[in-house]
Amino acid sequence: MAGLELLSDQGYRLDGRKATELRKVQARMGVFAQADGSAYIEQGNTKALAVVYGPHEMRGSRSRTLHDRAVINCQYSMATFSTAERKRRPHGDKKSTEMSLHLKQTFEAAILTQLYPRSQIDIFVKILQADGGNYSVCVNAATLAVIDAGIPMRDYVCACTVGFVDETPLADLCYTEENGGVSSLALALLPRGGQIALLQMDARLHQDHLETMMEAAMIACKGVSKVLDEVVRQHLQEASALSRD
Repeated sequence: MAGLELLSDQGYRLDGRKATELRKVQARMGVFAQADGSAYIEQGNTKALAVVYGPHEMRGSRSRTLHDRAVINCQYSMATFSTAERKRRPHGDKKSTEMSLHLKQTFEAAILTQLYPRSQIDIFVKILQADGGNYSVCVNAATLAVIDAGIPMRDYVCACTVGFVDETPLADLCYTEENGGVSSLALALLPRGGQIALLQMDARLHQDHLETMMEAAMIACKGVSKVLDEVVRQHLQEASALSRD
């Protein structure tokens, strides 16, 4: 697919968004009573569910225990019905293992693990419908779930995928854009301090364009942060109203 098809002469994308416009985000917290924390998020047509257990005592091999902080355990998976291809995706496939590692690295940078030595925090994220930005949507869902679990974080950790077409950065890519041959990067950011938790690039990008894309990704992540903050505040208001009743 040619780059010109992804961005019209009038500056509109395939789904009608402007270049820097984010997909619509809808989210709910506390969707599972059995988990310590949980959240469901829709970012455009990409839908994800995150659950958090812990902090709790270490399970399995005691050799993994850290005496000065908690171990973060992340597991990423995709529902068999999440894409047009109805193929089974075992938990241990290469893509899931790689994504689980990226999520672990991201939340190790955000969670105050030193408050929970010799313990473990489990984060499970499942993509229910995939339409681009899977990693980013998983990070945003997991952030809400960690907050719902009451686990202290340095800041919200917000993620967004950005592409580059016709000298123009495109924020929050959908599936068609991701697979349209564009250079793209995924950024996870702690927005208040501007700390980068993870930066992922799967394709070549000219160094002259990197700064522009990084700037666009940071702005997009800060936009996501505002949306997540509204979701958290709304959840707290609803919980407060229920407790009064």
